[in-house]
Amino acid sequence: MSPAHASGALAALVGREIVRFWQQRGRLLSSVVRPALWLLVFAAGFRSVFGVSVIEPYQTYVLYEVYIVPGLLGMVLLFNGMQSSLAMVYDREMGMMRLLLTAPLPRWYLLLCKLTAGTLLSVLQAYAFLAVCFVFQVTLPWRGLCTVLPALLLCGMTLGALGLLLSVYIRQLENFASTMNFVIFPLFFLSSALYPLWKLEESGVPIVHRLAQLNPFTHMVELIRFSYYGRLEYEALLIVVACLVVFFAAAVLGYDPQRGAIARTPRPAR
Repeated sequence: MSPAHASGALAALVGREIVRFWQQRGRLLSSVVRPALWLLVFAAGFRSVFGVSVIEPYQTYVLYEVYIVPGLLGMVLLFNGMQSSLAMVYDREMGMMRLLLTAPLPRWYLLLCKLTAGTLLSVLQAYAFLAVCFVFQVTLPWRGLCTVLPALLLCGMTLGALGLLLSVYIRQLENFASTMNFVIFPLFFLSSALYPLWKLEESGVPIVHRLAQLNPFTHMVELIRFSYYGRLEYEALLIVVACLVVFFAAAVLGYDPQRGAIARTPRPAR
């Protein structure tokens, strides 16, 4: 695999995903509107937990942006990672992945290119949400826009690898939506995305606190949260990197492009 072939394949797959994303502008709108509603509505509903600050008469309450905004950034990455895996299932069902994997490049590299393209779209949507936060005058440090980028890329890759792993074992497109619900909501709610771990510990339900500690999404949110304020959480970094390696390796080993339309094609009678 020469560097020219590798870079050409990466550019082609990234360009294809960007064109597809541009033709589906509702994805960008939904990825921004969903966390924005949580920022305005959910934060106002839980203002008694953390305390609030009123920003403008025509706006609403903002809940402890140190916790809420990084958690919602993780939410953007989580939902887009699952949507990218849905696209993988669709491509496999239509036979597109089988054609893609006929390229004279290693399978792991082609899947890595697909994962990278989805991650770049996730990061784009995360920054679109940060732009909404600044419109609502949420007090976030400007330097965090740069320091949070590596964490967003790493967490986006990890969640995309998780989605890729799910797409390996989901055989039918119509089953994927229900499966995503069983993955997205436990990962999101059993984490520190909306409230710190010490609040879960004080709630008197130790098993919820323990599950949140074991949840890899918790460590992704913590990595994003600390990096936005210019700090590096080493434990979270190691856990996220380990999850990325495990998820991607398992996906590469189990991926079978023959599933889907090609596998269902009837053989000619002898």
